[in-house]
Parts: sequence; structure tokens; C-alpha cells
Amino acid sequence: MNKVILLGRLTRDPDVRYSSGENSTAVARYTLAVDRRFRREGDSATADFIGCVAFGRQAEFAEKYLRQGTKIAITGRIQTGSYTNREGRKVYTTDVVVEEQEFAESKSAEHPREQGVTPQADMDGFMTIPDGVDEDIPFM
Repeated sequence: MNKVILLGRLTRDPDVRYSSGENSTAVARYTLAVDRRFRREGDSATADFIGCVAFGRQAEFAEKYLRQGTKIAITGRIQTGSYTNREGRKVYTTDVVVEEQEFAESKSAEHPREQGVTPQADMDGFMTIPDGVDEDIPFM
């Protein structure tokens, strides 16, 4: 079975291109920085930089919504390949072909509010509504 699950942040905006021909397909390439779970005592945090490629609707989603720093979770499969570069040397590649991708944090976590009151969660998991925002809640 060839199945990969990754959680990480985009190192840069996706590079999206469209195949030529009558039925052009979107192809998005991006790199995920995935933190290593374990590290030696005293060592700084390390990450693996994993190349990902998405096709069709997944690529269009990446083009529209994903940006550098976005934290996402993906599932897919590993695909290896090779090609001969301009110097005549054979280059081997390993990519994760994206089957599913989704946001792993809310937009507010990605871009914290600079002003205003951020609701806090109580011990029971429900948020307390700050004073003065009752008029913004449609069902009260």
C-alpha cells in the first residue's frame, strides 16, 4: 500500500501551470515543511521539505487558496521518477501526488487579530462571548 499523510506549512506559494492541448489540466507544485516529531535533547527543531504535486481540481484549489505559510494536511501517494538533465546526468525525483488537501488551522490562527477582543474558550469547550457584541449575533 502506498499512502502518505502529511501535516505542514507551504514554503512558498504554489507554482501552478496548465498542460497544453484541448483538455488542459492544472498542475500545482509546492513544498511542505513538515516538522520532525522527535529530536535529540539540545538540538533545534528540524523539518523535512517534501515536494508535492496536485492535478486537476486539487491544483485549482491550491492556486486559489494556498499561500506561503498556510498550514495544511494532505493525503496522497509517493511517486518516483527520473529524467536526464541538460548536463546529461540522470536525476531521480520523489514527490507526493496529492489526493486530498485541507486547511489544518483557521484563518484567524494564521493571521491573528491585531485589534479587538478574541473570544476565549471555557473549560467546557464553549467560547465566551465578549461584552458588547450581542447586536452582531443574529439569533439573540
